[in-house]
Amino acid sequence: MKKLILGLLVFGFAIQSFAQIKTEKLSEIVISATNYKYLSNTGIENASIPVTMLEQKVAEFNVKDIDYYSDEYDTYEVSFYLPDGYILAAYDKDGNILRTVERFKDVTLPRSVIESVAKQYPNWTFAKDIYLVSYHDNDQGGDISKKYKIVLKNGDKRIKVKVDEEGNFL
Repeated sequence: MKKLILGLLVFGFAIQSFAQIKTEKLSEIVISATNYKYLSNTGIENASIPVTMLEQKVAEFNVKDIDYYSDEYDTYEVSFYLPDGYILAAYDKDGNILRTVERFKDVTLPRSVIESVAKQYPNWTFAKDIYLVSYHDNDQGGDISKKYKIVLKNGDKRIKVKVDEEGNFL
């Protein structure tokens, strides 16, 4: 009796293992990075999390999936929002990013910006900051402008400074 139960148990497992093997031919998948120039120019590896998330969404967005897509229009302007900032992006009819305007508040500042401002303004603390990005696609790969508007405070005093991504004052 034990041999019969053990034999049925082994037979049951063997049938299930054969049932799970299924060979299927899959179609070819083509992956293309349409907006790789935008992502490489914005430098998302150094940005804070909200900036990185929204820039990824902008790069992955497919303009052909929107309801009002039509081949007769040359450009499409799409807005992406988060509580901490927004990106206004212009796409061509093929889904390539032509230009963006980005604005984020209270982001994590790069070390070069923090050190430069702290050196220039000792005893001042960072109260607020705004991160501004402007991207324009061109034949050379894209022009990008990154600026930080920072409000510093020292007691009752407040000053505003503007710096670029490397910490140079504007």
